[in-house]
Amino acid sequence: MFNRVFRKSAAVLALLLAVSGGALAKEKVILDTDMVESFDDGMAMLMLAKSDEIELLGVTITFGNTWVSEGIAYALRQLEAVKMEWKIPVLKGIDQTTRAGRQIALQHEIKTFGSGFDGYWGAFSKTDPGDWRSVYQKAYGREPKCAPMDGHAVNFIIESVRRNPGEVTIVEIGAPCNLAAALRMAPDIAPLVKRVIYMGGTFFVPGNTTPRAEFNWWCDPEAARTCVRAPFKEQIIIPLDACNHMPYDAPKLAELIGLTKNEIIHSMLQAKYDYVYGSGKALFDLFMWDLIAAAVCIDNSLITESVTAHVDVDTSFGPGYGSPSAFITGVPPAGTQKAKIVTNVDTARIWKMIDSLCASL
Repeated sequence: MFNRVFRKSAAVLALLLAVSGGALAKEKVILDTDMVESFDDGMAMLMLAKSDEIELLGVTITFGNTWVSEGIAYALRQLEAVKMEWKIPVLKGIDQTTRAGRQIALQHEIKTFGSGFDGYWGAFSKTDPGDWRSVYQKAYGREPKCAPMDGHAVNFIIESVRRNPGEVTIVEIGAPCNLAAALRMAPDIAPLVKRVIYMGGTFFVPGNTTPRAEFNWWCDPEAARTCVRAPFKEQIIIPLDACNHMPYDAPKLAELIGLTKNEIIHSMLQAKYDYVYGSGKALFDLFMWDLIAAAVCIDNSLITESVTAHVDVDTSFGPGYGSPSAFITGVPPAGTQKAKIVTNVDTARIWKMIDSLCASL
């Protein structure tokens, strides 16, 4: 009896291995990001790139924290650091807001609609340097080993989803204008996407960029609205509600620096520490944001509390610009879709994942 069961189990396993090319199938992922060095986007990319459960199809660069030219340079350098620059393509994406003139009118927005608690404006607070190669050379004093993949991020998203129907997860951790443009160009891809995991929005806690809006979705509210209203099979939102449970301070960042032996990533983490804590007083509070989305992509059981509701984003040019709403009861607005709004995560397990990532570098 035991031998028959064993042989049957072995046959099933052999079939699975054959179908998956010798290993259990990995989840196909596209990371759409406004890339920075190390925390938070950079480490989210490395977590996905080094995960045994994930096949990172590509990194598509959008704006938000940085301009696209900066994001490309930072992504390439960090992939070089872990010797994955030829394995994972990086693609140039959209570098402007859906609403024209946002940067020019920014001071008017601040004066009229108010500012959030961290005063952070990302790329809007500086001039677009324009060329990724010059950003790379200036930042690292050397020539890059590789270049971004030919083609555009929007086309890459469309083609990847169509080539792998029902298999691609999109981890959306920047201003979601690449994904929104893909949906406008090819609305047929929405039901073909396996799921979308956003880091964006704030539902039941105050905003950080304005009193009511979180940074990523505030950068391009129209794009965020297009995305959350698309008929995806599954949408998971990691808003500030969840991120606020994962602050990290100077001692924790110092601990992570100590764990990291990779010279390039170590120097990026140290630069982050010096910038935020170098004066002896924190310039602003740090939280885990995008890394939570990457961790949830790898292990969905990290979600400990959530609310499922129809979701919409305010695109009226007023105090609520960029803020989302959750319609938990009653009749939701026409065209809205359901999403899982994560309000808490298993912080202890995520910290272990981050510690392990840093130690592996």
